[in-house]
Amino acid sequence: MMQENYFNYTKEELQSSPKIPLVILPENKDVFAAMAQEMVDEIVRNNEQNRKTVFICPVGPVGQYPLFVDIINSKNISLKNVYFINMDEYLDDNKQWIDKSNKLSFRGFMDKMVYTKIKPELVMPESQRIFPDPRDTGRIPKLIQELGGVDIAFGGIGITGHVAFNEPQDELSPEEFLKLQTRVLEISKETRAVNSIGDLNGAVDAMPYYCVTVGINEIYSARKIRLACFRDWHRAVVRKACYGEVSAHFPVTLIQNHPDAKISITEFVANLG
Repeated sequence: MMQENYFNYTKEELQSSPKIPLVILPENKDVFAAMAQEMVDEIVRNNEQNRKTVFICPVGPVGQYPLFVDIINSKNISLKNVYFINMDEYLDDNKQWIDKSNKLSFRGFMDKMVYTKIKPELVMPESQRIFPDPRDTGRIPKLIQELGGVDIAFGGIGITGHVAFNEPQDELSPEEFLKLQTRVLEISKETRAVNSIGDLNGAVDAMPYYCVTVGINEIYSARKIRLACFRDWHRAVVRKACYGEVSAHFPVTLIQNHPDAKISITEFVANLG
C-alpha cells in the first residue's frame, strides 16, 4: 500500500486544516489534566442545573483519573447524579468478562483506582458504574436513551484507528459502521500486540482474544467527543485520523463528521522529531 503523504506532515502542516480539531499541549500530564478538568467542569455545570451527567469513559488513557479523583475529593463535588459508562472490557475464551482480579480487567482498574479512591459520601452508587455486558449487549444503548444521551465520550485512539474496541471492518461502508452498537468481537492481532507491550511486557500470547465494547454508534451519538493521544505511535495515528479518508478501515476517521469532537495531543505527537 502506498504511504500517504500526511504521515510526514510537520507540526505546522498537521495544524493547518485537520478534519478533527486538534489541541496541542506541552506534555502528557497536561493532556491528562485537561481531560480531568473537562470532566469536573461538566459535572459541576450539570449539578448546578440538577441535571444528570453521563460520560463514556476509557481505561486507556488513565492518567486523568488520579487528577479527577483529587479534584472531586478536595472540592467535595457530588457524583450522585453522575453515570460512568465504561467503553469496554476484556473477555475470556468463553466470551465472558475476565475476572475482576485479573490485572488486565478494566472493571478491576476502575474499582481500585477510581471508585474506592473517592470519598464514600461523594461517589456515585454502583448502579451508575456501568460496563458493557456480553450477556446483555442491548442494555447500554437502551440506558443511554433512557438517560437522555451522553454528555461527553472520552477516549483514546488505538493503533488500527479503533475508538473503544471498534476494530476496522473493511467490508462495511462508513454509514454501516456508524450503526454498530455494543457487541462482542474479536480483537485484532495488531491491537493485541500493541496492548501486550504496555500491559504485559510484550506477552502477546497471554492477551485475551475477545472483548465487549460499546459501539461507535454510542460514541458518535455523544454530544461531545474528547480523545487524547500521547504515545510515540500516535504520531501516525493522529495524522491519519485528521487527514485520512473517512472509512471503516480506520474507524476514528468517522469522527471527522461529528459536530463537537476534539483530539488533545502532546508536542511530542505533533512533532515528528
